Amino acid sequence: MARIHIDFTEKTGIIKPMHAVNNGVVLGRQNNTETYRAAGFPYARNHDASYCEEYGVEHCVDITAIFRDFEANPYHPDSYDFAVTDAYLKGTIDTGTKIFYRLGQRIEHTVKKYNIYPPKDFQKWAVICEHIIRHYTEGWADGFHWDMPYWEIWNEPDVQPQCWVGSTAEFCDFFCTVFAHLKQCFPHLKIGGPALGGSYSFWMMNYLLAILQKRELKLDFFSWHLYTRDPHKLTADALEFRRRLDEAGQGQAESILNEWNYCESFEGEAFTRTVETIIGMKGAAFDAAFLCEGQKTCVDMLMYYDARPSVFNGIFDFYTMRPIKGYYVFSGWNELYRLGTEVFSETDDSDLYAAAATDGESEEAMIVYYTDRADAETKEVQIDLDGIFDVYCTSDTMDDRKTDTLQFPRTMSMAPNTVYRLREVKLTTE
Repeated sequence: MARIHIDFTEKTGIIKPMHAVNNGVVLGRQNNTETYRAAGFPYARNHDASYCEEYGVEHCVDITAIFRDFEANPYHPDSYDFAVTDAYLKGTIDTGTKIFYRLGQRIEHTVKKYNIYPPKDFQKWAVICEHIIRHYTEGWADGFHWDMPYWEIWNEPDVQPQCWVGSTAEFCDFFCTVFAHLKQCFPHLKIGGPALGGSYSFWMMNYLLAILQKRELKLDFFSWHLYTRDPHKLTADALEFRRRLDEAGQGQAESILNEWNYCESFEGEAFTRTVETIIGMKGAAFDAAFLCEGQKTCVDMLMYYDARPSVFNGIFDFYTMRPIKGYYVFSGWNELYRLGTEVFSETDDSDLYAAAATDGESEEAMIVYYTDRADAETKEVQIDLDGIFDVYCTSDTMDDRKTDTLQFPRTMSMAPNTVYRLREVKLTTE
């Protein structure tokens, strides 16, 4: 019999921001402000926002959207067009979610590429970014004083030619030039990048780390991506990224996985199956397993791709922006995050995942049975924890519904691709 063991008396650390996302609220007819707020996403990265009509498409976020004429004066407010980006970011910030700002361009899948070539002047590009940061954090150009600690330089330079049309040497020179300038201007902010496409690109990581070391530059964070069907790959990749950072003298850098999702393939029928999975219960179970796995490994933050209207959004319905299965995983994790302190949890079955938290008064756990196998069967699982807990279930037939109040320890029957939340019941005496 499989076993999940949870000990609320053994504190092991903090619950990490595993439930951050890419992109923010949708305003207007499909408005999801209230459900977005209720989910408690800690951060929203704004990469690929300019693909979204509801956000402002080519008028928002990207450098070429804000600074439309590269020949203009980067020190003059009239050279910048902030209007649409201001509105998009404000809608998300008003929900309590902080912005993780990607400085760069959206991915380009078109035959002709437009905005992903190396900038003509790296230093000028850095000055443009400087003034975008000043607009949002220091009030420059009728701007704001928002709490926006994370600023990321570029996205997936290793994914060529969709994200970078240039050499590795050019990119590393560009990245280091921009990083050095921004870090000098904003020593109190977290500057980093470059959002590598995955562990298959360690060659670019090693090249960049060598240049950073040569120029004596210290990143605040290193960002990377992972699309997979196996949550355990997160642990393997996170350990390898961490090892390479530490060996290159970047031990201070946070390791941030800021794009991830279930993925069988990006091509053909397998891509169709991928999309179908993402928006269904198996995709939600994968999400829950991934959050639990991330909590236990050396990654500092996860950022799901994507919360905007897109085929990779397993949180909100593409057309209505109403919550779907994955939403209840992220809002459920927020309950653990709010409690704050992680407690000991482990499983002895590779298909079972668990995480648990306390604030000293309340106790809550998330337990998950995720599998990618079509022939998987129900498991009898011994749940070892002490107390009485309300049981909430997200499955094919229910959305975070309270199904029972049970005394633990006990055995539970867990169906494949099911997520449970266990919330302690406090007994009162009169």
